[in-house]
Amino acid sequence: MANEPSWDEIFAQRPTAAPLVTPPKESAHEPTELDSFAQLFGARPSQEAPAGTAATAVAAAAAAQGRRATDPAAPGSRRAAREREQWSAGGDGPGSGGRSRRGGGGGDRPKKRNQRWLKILLPIVLVLSAGGAVAAYGWTTYNTQVRELLGIQLPTDYEGSGNGEEAIVTVQSGDIGSDVARELHEAGVTMTYDAVYDYLVTNPDVGFLPGNWRLQKMMSAETAVTALQDSANKVTDKLLLREGISLQTSLEVIAETTGLPLEEVTAAAEDPQAYGLPEQAPTLEGYLFPATYELQGGETAQQILQLLVDTTIGRLDAAGVAPENRYNTLIMASIIQREAGANPDDFYKISRVFQNRIEQDINLQSDATVAYGTGRFDSVWTEPEERADPSNVYNTYANPGLPAGPIGLPGDLAIDAALNPVDGPWLFFVPINLATGETVFSTTADEHQAAVDRLFAWCDESAENATYCE
Repeated sequence: MANEPSWDEIFAQRPTAAPLVTPPKESAHEPTELDSFAQLFGARPSQEAPAGTAATAVAAAAAAQGRRATDPAAPGSRRAAREREQWSAGGDGPGSGGRSRRGGGGGDRPKKRNQRWLKILLPIVLVLSAGGAVAAYGWTTYNTQVRELLGIQLPTDYEGSGNGEEAIVTVQSGDIGSDVARELHEAGVTMTYDAVYDYLVTNPDVGFLPGNWRLQKMMSAETAVTALQDSANKVTDKLLLREGISLQTSLEVIAETTGLPLEEVTAAAEDPQAYGLPEQAPTLEGYLFPATYELQGGETAQQILQLLVDTTIGRLDAAGVAPENRYNTLIMASIIQREAGANPDDFYKISRVFQNRIEQDINLQSDATVAYGTGRFDSVWTEPEERADPSNVYNTYANPGLPAGPIGLPGDLAIDAALNPVDGPWLFFVPINLATGETVFSTTADEHQAAVDRLFAWCDESAENATYCE
């Protein structure tokens, strides 16, 4: 953000993190039965969604200062061992006619000595074992802080070309070097964000082409970046759409993956009713289900889009959504998808916040919807004048109820959360760590303001954090 907004400007502001590729997970909470969709989702305006523009190939990022590695090395472990002295008397063996161990004066003495030593050694062994366990726990939990305190350099990069486990990495149109660095790290390909970013700083001529790329986990930064330059690693038979991306980005990914011209894919998406959508749906936004699809390679753009729409309808039917409620469900689910982080439970809490607001006649005030209406599909922040503009039919600050349509592709988890919000009194939420998605839920304006201050402080902690806050 160019200027830090005042409290009046950020009251209930919720900046959203970059899109997260969260595989659907079952929530541990018990779903609750909701009111009707009219009560839950309220009124929404009807207007065509803004059209996006296609982006071109991506350039690498410039240098930044103040980053620090965060991935700890794996700690070792220690095992305490002890020997037990075995007392025995001489003899010729069984059946040899040797002296019996029963009775007599000397037979019991070794046994008493054994008990005495056990009484002395056992407490010592237990103390040492407990101390070792505490030390192991402390190292496992705090080894990063211990290393920093002792000045021990933390590793930031893997060695070699990977561990053989496949990882599909998506480079989107408009991504810059920092986006690629973050994507590689979050996909488990590279050890840290810094490893890739630093490599790109020293190799400023490296560029990237959009598409899905087949790499391996645990690759060095140099090997991973080099692999992204090799067209042999580009996936053309596997279409991967991630949760939360917009329709425009989805069409670009389809074109980049299949080799179909973007103009052809875009033209195929212009008539949503041709794919069985209701008249109220002005575009295919929200109806292309995010998942991984195995393609044969000869599909037309229309066939691919129909496959994606049919998958969405099938998921809604499986969730028990009536046909007349599909559109509103997708709208609510798409907002939850864009607002939520990596914690599955947060999806259900965010759903509750929005339902509480609707039930109390409070506008949703979602920055994700405002940004979508301005054409910035992956934006984190919004400006005061944008939040005050009622002509933006996706502006849930200035307009009550739901926006004009979905704002991205919701997955199974977001759909389930829209239908089954958890119980709770919250009216506000804001992430305080955009890298992990850690989110604070509040019931009062003062609590929310304190959480917003924590977010701003996190953004200022490092150059890496700042990339999430742009």
